[in-house]
Amino acid sequence: MTPTYSTTGRQRLIFVPQPAESVPLAPPQPPDPPIYRDLMRTWADGGRTLPGRHDPEWIRLAAPTVRPGAFSAPRDPRGDGR
Repeated sequence: MTPTYSTTGRQRLIFVPQPAESVPLAPPQPPDPPIYRDLMRTWADGGRTLPGRHDPEWIRLAAPTVRPGAFSAPRDPRGDGR
């Protein structure tokens, strides 16, 4: 514990934990097999969606559609604005 002193002169003890051990790094993943790389290149050249890659069209299609006037604020039955 580390002693510290406040402005009133009283001593406080603060618990400072020991630093944790570092987590071992994961082993590097082996490179993709050549046949998989060729398939991904063929798909990319054809404009197809690739696994694990950002797909703007999917984001657009999956986004909720909200049109003006589709939702309204709930009315306050008391009329006091809360």
